[in-house]
Amino acid sequence: MTRALAAVGAGALIVGAGSLAMDLFGPSLPYRMPDAMDCALDSDEFLRFLSIVTDGTIRRCRIARLRNGAEFYPAEIGAIRAAQRSVNLEYYEFSPGEVAAAVLDALVERARAGVEVRVIVDAAGSFGTPSSFFDRLRAAGGQMRWYNPFRVQTWQRVNNRTHRKLMTIDGTTGFIGGAGIADRWLTGTRTSPPWRDTVFRLEGDMVAGLVSSFSENWLECAGEILSGSKQFGLTAADEGPRGFVVISTPHGGGTQARILFQALIQSARKSIRITTPYFLPDHSARRALAEAARRGVEVQILTAGPHIDHPMVRKLSRDSSRRLLEAGAELFEYQPAMIHAKLMTVDEQWSVVGSANFDHRSFALNDEVNLAVLDSALAATIEGDFRDDLRESQRLTLQMLGKRTALQREVEVVEEAVQRES
Repeated sequence: MTRALAAVGAGALIVGAGSLAMDLFGPSLPYRMPDAMDCALDSDEFLRFLSIVTDGTIRRCRIARLRNGAEFYPAEIGAIRAAQRSVNLEYYEFSPGEVAAAVLDALVERARAGVEVRVIVDAAGSFGTPSSFFDRLRAAGGQMRWYNPFRVQTWQRVNNRTHRKLMTIDGTTGFIGGAGIADRWLTGTRTSPPWRDTVFRLEGDMVAGLVSSFSENWLECAGEILSGSKQFGLTAADEGPRGFVVISTPHGGGTQARILFQALIQSARKSIRITTPYFLPDHSARRALAEAARRGVEVQILTAGPHIDHPMVRKLSRDSSRRLLEAGAELFEYQPAMIHAKLMTVDEQWSVVGSANFDHRSFALNDEVNLAVLDSALAATIEGDFRDDLRESQRLTLQMLGKRTALQREVEVVEEAVQRES
């Protein structure tokens, strides 16, 4: 019996380790863009190119940056309370607490007033949230669905999660960013300061892309096509920067988000600045970033430091960053709190914001939603925040990483094996 239990335990460890390796490293497609675009990155030609390869519709909208929970939660709750026709929410994490209670109160009040309220919550990301938490919303006439709940008939898709964080109000106002619905973004905990994050408020045509993203998952969760006049109060806008929403879901091992990041990184001529909580680039992304640094592009990457919620990821991130440091890229770790924002700017012109982390899970396993915007003013705002965050960060050096460890060699072996099988 002892030997049998030991064998079961060893098997569980092997399966768990294998699952973790797959989540972190692959398999992924070998992304390459052999023919560089020779047009300016702020040209109509390049904008059309990016929108075509990512299947995004070019639209305009007004965009406001909301920094940290003290700014974005009041804005989101205020927008819900002002809703007249419809409210759609989709979140990976919706955890009971002060923030969730305030959001739920606003949703319940609007549902009772006749507003169509629909909520999608990921079953894994909100594993600790009981279904009964949403009973008040259901009783008020709102609808709530779990994304990919744990059932026998869906076990083969258990690793596919919706990591999207979005909200749409009346089809005319939207929110997109990295933050979920939880107190950790506002008050923190006894041992962890409030998380650093960024959310963006959209007003105008581009909200249609967020409605499309929500509609895709609502069909999966509820078996209903989102329809009705209350959902589609969209009007044409002729002001605001141009851009498009990138709806990303894993089919065939690749995603539109991954295409977007690869194309922008390989097209960069001046600068690439990335903020991501978990920096675990695949082989293609690491090679593209290293090549950019070698051709003179300023490559700066800001990731989570000592307050990271997954310490092993920080260790793996440091080990996988060695080659980028050797190529001339700069890497920083944020010190005051967990940084959870997902941001990228390229050549001070393009901005990519949304839910995708710079890791395999976001690029190949999760449903994600991102916004790509061509606007130097928005890029300047994001880069201003980036500079502020760098002042509270520690720059990594090769000396800090020390000699290549056994773990680093094992990671490289796994990556090379996965790359051969991709």
